Amino acid sequence: MQTSVTFKNIDSSENLRTYVSDKLDRFDKYLYNPAEASVVLSVEKFRHIAEINVKGDRLNINGKEETEDMYSAIDMVLDKLEKQIKKNKEKLSDKRSGSKYRGRDPISADSFQAEDDFEKQIKVQHIEYKPMDVDEAVMQMELVDNNFLVFTNARDSLINVLYRRKDGHYGLIQPNN
Repeated sequence: MQTSVTFKNIDSSENLRTYVSDKLDRFDKYLYNPAEASVVLSVEKFRHIAEINVKGDRLNINGKEETEDMYSAIDMVLDKLEKQIKKNKEKLSDKRSGSKYRGRDPISADSFQAEDDFEKQIKVQHIEYKPMDVDEAVMQMELVDNNFLVFTNARDSLINVLYRRKDGHYGLIQPNN
């Protein structure tokens, strides 16, 4: 991780600089791509302030802590940042894995990877459709417990879909001629 450390109202110390960069290196396991961290260490009267901004992996995370000891301020702000990074990475991985559907049955066993990296599952079912009248299709629907029936209309040789509506009646989907 690229780290830039700025000191305000405090003498620059190589010990503080290496302490911060060593602690920030532990975030590399959470970030897939290189990230940049800008650290501002300042002193105002008796308050030691550590402010860290981390940019990378579509994240922009900020943290600020002030205590009476600079090392404890750095540790506290790093703990805050670690929680924020974990939370944001969890959100991203949940979106990518489609976890909002976790409680429901998956749609199918066959899956494909969409352009936006969200995984979707689609069930593929091959059917044989035969030419029939709409009346014959309605009779066929009454025999089986399916919600829809795909068939070739005997009149115009186009593929139609007959479906069962919520009110108990039937609907017909036809392509435009």
